[in-house]
Amino acid sequence: MTELGMIAFIGGGNMASALIGGLREAGRPGASIHVVEPLAAQREKLVQAYGVHAVASAGDVLQQAGTVVWAVKPQAFAEAAAACAGRTGHALQVSVMAGILTETLARASGGARVVRAMPNTPALIGQGIAGLFARPQVDAGERAEVEALFAPTGQVLWFAREADLDAVTALSGSGPAYMFYVIEAMMQAATEMGLSPEQGRLLAQATMAGAAALSAASPLQPGELRAQVTSKGGTTHAAITALEQSGVKAAIVKAIHAARDRAEELGRG
Repeated sequence: MTELGMIAFIGGGNMASALIGGLREAGRPGASIHVVEPLAAQREKLVQAYGVHAVASAGDVLQQAGTVVWAVKPQAFAEAAAACAGRTGHALQVSVMAGILTETLARASGGARVVRAMPNTPALIGQGIAGLFARPQVDAGERAEVEALFAPTGQVLWFAREADLDAVTALSGSGPAYMFYVIEAMMQAATEMGLSPEQGRLLAQATMAGAAALSAASPLQPGELRAQVTSKGGTTHAAITALEQSGVKAAIVKAIHAARDRAEELGRG
């Protein structure tokens, strides 16, 4: 991904849009970004928002790309790869597709230099985190380019084993849904106790965001922070006791393991 080179996106959905927006904010010209996106409405949105070149199907122009970002749904990958066959193998391949192994992408694209990423949806507002894995053929300079690609979307964390990305998928990739689930539960409790839905939502969202920010800023472990709020015999103690009696922590751990297992199944095809 050189300054004057072209970067191509195969797929132009939400994650591609987040990455494209970051590239444009970093100063990359829209004319140097090529997007293959079959949906006309999405193509028009990308062109209007970012000034990129967007087409409905793959063409020989892909051969000019120094980096190709695969951002289609996993179930659409085989068809997309077939349409791009012979046009992308020279480039650095970057995948944001859940469950598609780097070996699968290398074989389908004809390119050995592959980086697999598992971002999450807060990337859309620059608050995400992406787990990254690079095949040995990817050099240090290319790893730095991938970091620069994801930097506007949030944090990045490299992993030495590709298998670890299944755990990343379960923890942070799917993780925002767990947080939304808790917010939903807090909002339900709020309305049951007589607060308005708007009041419950504001209180739940602010509490979730504030707790996450405090945990990130504090040197204390989450359990220690929880203990600071949990006076024996107090309201928080009553709540935590109810959660423990209901097996909530064990259920969350079990859910994350289930997500990891499903990620492994997707990788096996």
